[in-house]
Amino acid sequence: MAAWPEASRGTLPMLDDWLRGGLVVSCQPVEGGPLDDDATVLRMTQAAVAGGARAVRLEGARRVAAVRPALQVPIIGIVKRDLSDTPVRITPLRQDVLALAAAGADVIAVDATDRPRPCPLEELLQAIHEQGCWAMADASCRQDGWRAWQLGFDIIGTTLSGYTGGPTPAEPDLRMVSELREAGCRVMAEGRYDTPERAARAIQAGAWAVTVGTALTRLEVMTSWFASGVARASRGDDRG
Repeated sequence: MAAWPEASRGTLPMLDDWLRGGLVVSCQPVEGGPLDDDATVLRMTQAAVAGGARAVRLEGARRVAAVRPALQVPIIGIVKRDLSDTPVRITPLRQDVLALAAAGADVIAVDATDRPRPCPLEELLQAIHEQGCWAMADASCRQDGWRAWQLGFDIIGTTLSGYTGGPTPAEPDLRMVSELREAGCRVMAEGRYDTPERAARAIQAGAWAVTVGTALTRLEVMTSWFASGVARASRGDDRG
């Protein structure tokens, strides 16, 4: 397959050919952790692509700008903000969209949940398309995703399923993937796809592509999972 075009973001059919059935790696280290610097994240993205990732997901316009010149695959960009008057965190403001587009993001993802927000979803979508980028809706349920698809979003992600209240399920939301695919959406499976088997099941359920993050790029979290398992075994907690 030819390299992703450097001079432009290509076309939506090109993105389909490039990403359909492929893996996206979310290279977002633990905030403030030892891997949280631009040079390290750049190496993460290069390692992910060397391993077969077809695109990467990055947080922050500065980080997108730092990685863009060295990476010849699509970049999904987001900005995370903790605002006092809304639970919406992922690319909540129009200025975030403009900054990500200027930094070189190909796809810009925004929170598409039905919650109070500082900027209407329609305005964010318009800004993304005006900048020549593709729009991804990070949804929490089928209703979120279908509404965003009807508005004109290009990609619907299951990113926020299980993360908007109540206990977080252990399993990924394959039902949401299949329901949105049956509705005709271009579905990005994301959220708790932490093994190759789970990622494969997302594609089998109809996902256009699947994003994996923590299991590949958050070393502290993965180490804690292994350390907890070893500690349980040492205490005899896992004995039958």
